Amino acid sequence: MSLEQGILTSIQQAFAELYDHPLAVEDLQLQPTRKEFEGSYTFVVFPYLKVTKLNPEATAKALGDYLVNSCESVTAYNVVKGFLNLVINQRSWLDIFNNLLAKPTVGQLPANGKKVMVEYSSPNTNKPLHLGHLRNNFLGFSVAEIMKATGYEVIKANLVNDRGIHICKSMVAYKHLGNEETPSSSGLKGDHLAGKYYVLFDKTYKNQIAELIADGFSEEDAKKNAPWMLEAQEMLRMWEQGDAAVVGLWKLMNGWVYEGFDATYKRMGVSFDKFYYESDTYLLGKDIVEEGLAKGVFFKKENGSIWVDLTDEGLDEKLVLRADGTSVYITQDMGTADLKYQDFQIDKSVYVVGNEQDYHFDVLFKIMRKLGRSYGAGLYHLSYGMVDLPTGKMKSREGTVVDADDLIQEMIDTAESHTKELGKIDGFSDEQAAELYETLGLGALKYFLLKVDPKKRMLFNPQESIEFQGNTGPFIQYSHARIASILRKAKQIGVSYQSDAFANVSSIQDSERDLISMLHDFEKKLIQASEDYSPAILAQYLFDLAKEYNHFYADLPIFNEQEKAIQSFRIALSFQTAQTIKRGMELLGIQVPERM
Repeated sequence: MSLEQGILTSIQQAFAELYDHPLAVEDLQLQPTRKEFEGSYTFVVFPYLKVTKLNPEATAKALGDYLVNSCESVTAYNVVKGFLNLVINQRSWLDIFNNLLAKPTVGQLPANGKKVMVEYSSPNTNKPLHLGHLRNNFLGFSVAEIMKATGYEVIKANLVNDRGIHICKSMVAYKHLGNEETPSSSGLKGDHLAGKYYVLFDKTYKNQIAELIADGFSEEDAKKNAPWMLEAQEMLRMWEQGDAAVVGLWKLMNGWVYEGFDATYKRMGVSFDKFYYESDTYLLGKDIVEEGLAKGVFFKKENGSIWVDLTDEGLDEKLVLRADGTSVYITQDMGTADLKYQDFQIDKSVYVVGNEQDYHFDVLFKIMRKLGRSYGAGLYHLSYGMVDLPTGKMKSREGTVVDADDLIQEMIDTAESHTKELGKIDGFSDEQAAELYETLGLGALKYFLLKVDPKKRMLFNPQESIEFQGNTGPFIQYSHARIASILRKAKQIGVSYQSDAFANVSSIQDSERDLISMLHDFEKKLIQASEDYSPAILAQYLFDLAKEYNHFYADLPIFNEQEKAIQSFRIALSFQTAQTIKRGMELLGIQVPERM
């Protein structure tokens, strides 16, 4: 039984014995005691005054007296109005710490027998990944890793948008202007080469619109009748009919893009277990429409189009199949949802998609639940806010997007100049220094994008993210490197930090207790991050842990400590902190350096 569970069980017994009132342990809650008061856990008594029929102070005192006498871990208490602050005895903290040290793996809960698919990235094959994709990929990868750590079997999926009018736009521009250019001949990554032609399409299309308007067309008619737009629409029709030349060009350009994506994913440190392609899934879902009609979930209008009425769910009517029998996005998404379940029998399916798609996923999930899908209750849209730069919003078709590759390289270059400036690479070979810059640059980028609640829109500030002070990735990475240095020195001078080396330690300092308490919270924070699909919870915990360690390090001597058992204990505390930081950062997709 955990420390908290033991205290809550004693509180439950107190209510039964003192007030003859049964309470369920799961209905009781402890919270951390505020720093300005003595104690580790606080129990708020206000909700129970009707039971005790006493004022808040008297209720808290009665419970405090009971716990001191009956709960082995509670050694003292103090009351602040209706807040009962509990002081935990030192033996309990030492037992907790020894249990943490004894665990074979830090931050890994037992398997829970449930399967979850986390779908993220979902790029279009007409342009490179950009800053918005970075937040998406880092979120998806981290949520998948956190859920894996909390016992789920996780499938990381990527649904690639590899067909449609936007893909044909790049193809039309390449057909007219490409001159057989390839990634090799141009020196461009394949995804950047495709993106170049997407931008060229937009530029030419705008010129064609302007010419038609000058010839007397309305703007709306000019947009519809511009030659390249008509050609892109015709190319899409030919692709759907399997035209050999069009499909050949599509495969050629998409092949370039996939090579480019693979290189970017590798550098970003994200991976996938399963790829789905829209070119394979865009015809799915029509059988589900028939099923929905038969079940009365959908209805047909006079013109033959098929709809779902979600007014009873607080939404409106939504088209699920056009009158001519062609799909809309929701049709294929229904089919893909079923396909995912058929492939993996998942209990949960998490879609990592920007908040501009909130309505779409609300509709999709309500439909699948109305259809009685067994996995319907486990559908979740991890809706995240857009990322802005100090320079403003990005538009890919105008070529004003910040490409992921360029931003990653910029972050690594910034890490290099900043690290050199601070002199943190003394004794490094060129290869070691380059590895450190990559670790710091990517760590700064990932941490900055993950530390913000996913639902919030955010401003990414590259310069602020790389700082070694404040709530940044490099601050936490530097804290780990500092501890790694302590552990190396301990090894050199032969200091053991196995639990038997400090078995006779019975008294600990406040900063040691506070650090143990934070380490004890790691699994709780992991579970919260998993349940809320929020790496930000884990990021904040790691920042707080690094700060707590730095406070401990400044407060107490380690190698100047005269008593060997206490020295071993403090090195063991340092070791456990390093392990926790390393594991936590790993779950955010961030590496930590051993020295800097």
